Amino acid sequence: MVLRGPWGSCGGPGAALALLRALRTRMLRQVLHRGLGTSFSRLGHFVASHPVFFASAPVLISILLGASFSRYQVEESVEHLLAPTHSLAKIERNLVDSLFPVNRSKHRLYSDLQTPGRYGRVIITSFRKANMLDQHHTDLILKLHTAVTRIQVQRPGFNYTFAHICILNNDKTCIVDDIVHVLEELKAARSSNRTNFAITYPITHLKDGREVYNGHQLGGVTVHSKDRVKSAEAIQLTYYLQAINSLNDMVAEKWESIFCDTVELFQKSNRKVKMYPFTSSSLKEDFQKTSRVSERYLITSLVLVVTLAILCCSMQDCVRSKPWLGLLGLLTVTLATLTAAGIINLTGGKYNSTFLGIPFVMLGHGLYGTFEMLSSWRKTREDQHVKERTAAVFADSMLSFSLTTAMYLVTFGIGASPFTNIEAARIFCCNSCIAIFFNYLYVLSFYGSSLVFTGYIENNYQHSIFCRKVPKPEVLQEKPAWYRFLLTARFSEDTDDSEETNTYESHLLVWFLKRYYCDWITNTYVKPFVVLFYLVYISFALMGYLQVSEGSDLSNIVATATRTIEYTTAQQKYFSNYSPVIGFYIYESIEYWNTSVQEDVLEYTKGFVRISWFESYLNYLRKLNISTGLPKKNFTDMLRNSFLKTPQFAHFSEDIIFSKKYNNEVDVVASRMFLVAKTMETKREELYDLLETLRKLSLTSKVKFIVFNPSFVYMDRYASSVGAPLQNSCISALFLLFFSAFLVADSLINVWLTLTVASVEFGVIGFMTLWKVELDCISVLCLIYGINYTIDNCAPLLSTFVLGKEFTRTKWVKNALEVHGVAILQSYLCYIVGLIPLAAVPSNLTRTLFRCLFLIALVTFFHCFAILPVILTFLPPSKKKRKEKKNPENREEIECVEMVDMDSTRVVDQITTV
Repeated sequence: MVLRGPWGSCGGPGAALALLRALRTRMLRQVLHRGLGTSFSRLGHFVASHPVFFASAPVLISILLGASFSRYQVEESVEHLLAPTHSLAKIERNLVDSLFPVNRSKHRLYSDLQTPGRYGRVIITSFRKANMLDQHHTDLILKLHTAVTRIQVQRPGFNYTFAHICILNNDKTCIVDDIVHVLEELKAARSSNRTNFAITYPITHLKDGREVYNGHQLGGVTVHSKDRVKSAEAIQLTYYLQAINSLNDMVAEKWESIFCDTVELFQKSNRKVKMYPFTSSSLKEDFQKTSRVSERYLITSLVLVVTLAILCCSMQDCVRSKPWLGLLGLLTVTLATLTAAGIINLTGGKYNSTFLGIPFVMLGHGLYGTFEMLSSWRKTREDQHVKERTAAVFADSMLSFSLTTAMYLVTFGIGASPFTNIEAARIFCCNSCIAIFFNYLYVLSFYGSSLVFTGYIENNYQHSIFCRKVPKPEVLQEKPAWYRFLLTARFSEDTDDSEETNTYESHLLVWFLKRYYCDWITNTYVKPFVVLFYLVYISFALMGYLQVSEGSDLSNIVATATRTIEYTTAQQKYFSNYSPVIGFYIYESIEYWNTSVQEDVLEYTKGFVRISWFESYLNYLRKLNISTGLPKKNFTDMLRNSFLKTPQFAHFSEDIIFSKKYNNEVDVVASRMFLVAKTMETKREELYDLLETLRKLSLTSKVKFIVFNPSFVYMDRYASSVGAPLQNSCISALFLLFFSAFLVADSLINVWLTLTVASVEFGVIGFMTLWKVELDCISVLCLIYGINYTIDNCAPLLSTFVLGKEFTRTKWVKNALEVHGVAILQSYLCYIVGLIPLAAVPSNLTRTLFRCLFLIALVTFFHCFAILPVILTFLPPSKKKRKEKKNPENREEIECVEMVDMDSTRVVDQITTV
């Protein structure tokens, strides 16, 4: 088979079919592209025919939905927001609570035993690194302890004290930290001049023979030989409260507030010591505090964005200047955000501090869409009717804006799906989707109608601000200089056809790009430096990418000048030698009397500092077994009786669950002990590794056990949970880019767009790591937004360049920058100015938000105005001038493609390409 036609022989049947498919695909793309352009043109004409309706409807909807702020609620549970939704640790916590309720944890109550519950905690230290165990500081701490226990919570008809809401012991007295008993015995020893009392670390002995763990109560410890404490720089006290019903929980919450006030008041009267109070409510309050401390900074940001948006749309020509469109563009974004917030309130959604990022997501997308429409308006002919100009604007700009909006909806929609395991990320993505959807509708309606009104003002030669008719030049000559300056305008009848297209060149940004920047960035001598700079960019990004760390520390999402930050800093400084107490729970009936089983249990706890009373318990089991050699029934009976009669082991009855069987035999069905790991400065990372190691051991061990600590709820599967939204969004973005190749005129646009997004995301991840930003919930949400922000700004540039024909690459790079560069610059300047006040907010959450968004904007701007303009000048597609004949209607025709097979069967197919 050969291919014959105007070119002669072109090859075999494969080449012919490939050519036909390429031509048909090209035709399909062009038909779709033209069809969508025609649809948007008609939509623009329709909006221009009913501007009052399309301007008023979005405002009314926003006002009606905005009234739902009477139902405004704040999310109270930080765990619900930030802990992985599907967490194995939550299941383990339920099992632990069912076996060993907190109220049954008598005699021993270690910090964060099973569930934090309600509690008040304080770290006492000195500015001069004094010994907190000397007589003066011991008396001071005991005095504080007395003041805390006397706190009263006033309720109608009754005053609650610590004794009413504390966790009670068997003898109906409040359980307090063992360090209080240690200090009381130390004070008594000093009063009686006894010198034989010594405190050992991390385990010490009380006068009643009990062994107590003080690794979390004594900090900054200096020891003598045999672990005897010489001095301690810090002491921590914890007061646990009951929260068994709503009234009790309400009283406990009020007690926590008074507890902090009491500690701060005590601090003022004793200025030589420093106290760091913390309660179970502190994290929640400090997380929501970010919203309160951000208010005035956000107002400043709004003022700056409004000012710059007006300036960016202004020019010396008072008729063609569009300052109101800059303000109305920002108002469009505001109305969409208000509408989304109203819908969230009506559907029972609750506000949290992560929502602070939504206005900036809207700012980047919404303002660019409005500035792109304004840029398209500048390209229309002034002698056209306003309806025709509006239709041309919609046909030119709405297709790309629709595709980028669809990208936002897909990427954030995936993040809002049940696949997202972090509730804060899911809610953020859901609200962003709603806001972006309404922003798209409002840009089409509200901003489109605003463009129509300003178009009529321009056609009537009215002042763009005061809407007053601008006088003719001959009339202006008789006016004062300031008057002539305010009413400077160029009249169409005073210009010829060649000048008419340059009407808007007096705009500062247009003039700068066309006269200077485009020629400079495509200069042969500048290109090598840009390529070198890109290689440096990639090198530093790679260096940061290899150091990415996961940020599971909850202090990263709270305001800085808060109790949470101060307490966490003090705790890491003084109490980082040992991990939090980890519960080791055996939830099956095993042969405790069997020596090999005892050895197995000890083997799995190897590498930990064991609480000595449980080690004594295992030794006690061995002694019973060796001394008696009794069978299981007699052994368990003796074990139970020993617990009831031996004071040293009486507390074990609360840590072992017995059950009776039908033959009156007693069995041990579950038991627990508490382990503390030796840690270094990287406490959180080591604790995470410890959790993973113990989980693996629990799957392979002969003994069925689980390990649990309340912090595991936040750490469990955090790495996979926090990265899942970003991973899913990247996959969905690539999926959409692949299938949208049929909606654009050339699939090479999507290839370049994918490479650009990958380069930007890689750079942002690397540089944010170098800027000490960890991969947490906030940074991942910013990275998802970064995908869309890059497509927003780069897609129009790439589309204009790839579709350009007849001229050189350099010419089309300049043309793309001249056409779309102004809109990119305008939105970038407004975005950066809006971000700057965010850097001053005293909050770790906004610090992460600012750094990530700033890097996204900066790296994207660098690609739009430096990397892409240089690289595209020497990489495909080719821009060689075509030599094919064209008819007067600017069509390229292939008159006849004749294919002849071996059997001399002739097939003729005629294709006309528009």
